[in-house]
Amino acid sequence: MQSKALTVEAYMKEIPKERYEAMEQLRKVIKKNLPKGFNEEMSYGGIGYVVPHNLYPPGYHCDPKLPLPFLGISSQKNFIGFYHMGIYASPELLKWFQNEYPKYCKSKLDMGKSCLRLKKMDDIPYKLIGELCTKMNPEDWIAQYEKVFNKK
Repeated sequence: MQSKALTVEAYMKEIPKERYEAMEQLRKVIKKNLPKGFNEEMSYGGIGYVVPHNLYPPGYHCDPKLPLPFLGISSQKNFIGFYHMGIYASPELLKWFQNEYPKYCKSKLDMGKSCLRLKKMDDIPYKLIGELCTKMNPEDWIAQYEKVFNKK
């Protein structure tokens, strides 16, 4: 479910009340732990954390007018989506995350390539997500992105 909201604040006002606290807590955890250099903005109809053009002028290879996406959260129909491009691009980081997840969460890991589907608001592994956010700074992400996605 993509929002047409133009600002993060407007997007948050659209969140269903049963998910609002979880989304707000995720934002706090992400902003507290994400290394300096990433910007929070609306991205693909949800809240995105991106490498801005001033740090990576080429932008996203799919649409160079857009900044380089890294992480996102969004309220979907049946879950909160937590999207982390680092776990998609780095097999080592994915393996670490998959090994750590059961230590923090009672529910089974439900994820796609970069999307963690958070279906139970009372079983979100905030501490693990915070730790995951510390694992890549913008420079690390740019290097991994260029290695995996944007080979020139």
